[in-house]
Amino acid sequence: MPETKLTLTGLPTDEQLLAAIDRAERHRGGTDRGVLLATFKEHLGLSRDGWSTRKLRPQLDRLLAAGLIEQLRRSGLDVWSLTDVGRRRLAAARRAGGIPTLPEAPQHRVWREARSQAGQRIESFRKDMRQRLDAAISLLDAGDETNSDAWLAIGERLQFGCKRLASATYCLSEWSEPDDRTADVYQREHRGRRDTHGWDRS
Repeated sequence: MPETKLTLTGLPTDEQLLAAIDRAERHRGGTDRGVLLATFKEHLGLSRDGWSTRKLRPQLDRLLAAGLIEQLRRSGLDVWSLTDVGRRRLAAARRAGGIPTLPEAPQHRVWREARSQAGQRIESFRKDMRQRLDAAISLLDAGDETNSDAWLAIGERLQFGCKRLASATYCLSEWSEPDDRTADVYQREHRGRRDTHGWDRS
């Protein structure tokens, strides 16, 4: 479950910043440490522009000097991670209930928005699919009057309609709600089913 869907109205507390880096690393998945500044700013609900970076810089410098976070290089980019000291500080704050909630995690927002879109549009996709099937049946009924170009064209229409309906079905009923504790990783066989942007490509 997400911690909250609110966006921070000001700069984060030190504990929130540590928690955001920690959550961003967990949601990144993989074994490499560190996340981009833009990534954990998103977990804080902050804009990705230079204004928020300038506002965060003194706090980052202070936490860096205190040994709570560290800056690493990965693939030529600066990434941030918690040190062991920072993880102990965060764990202690959690035990004491001293961490204000973070905004909704990006991976949960993506899931929620995809599920909402699927719920709003799946009936229209089903109606559209019936029309595509009716068009295919009309070609079939036409017998020898239907040429190969028509069959190839209707095949592409049917394929798109089926893929879109499969994607909407997956987003609405099969995509489990992400857990904030881990990365929301989908199986290889489900590749493409979360692509809601592709629903309007044809």
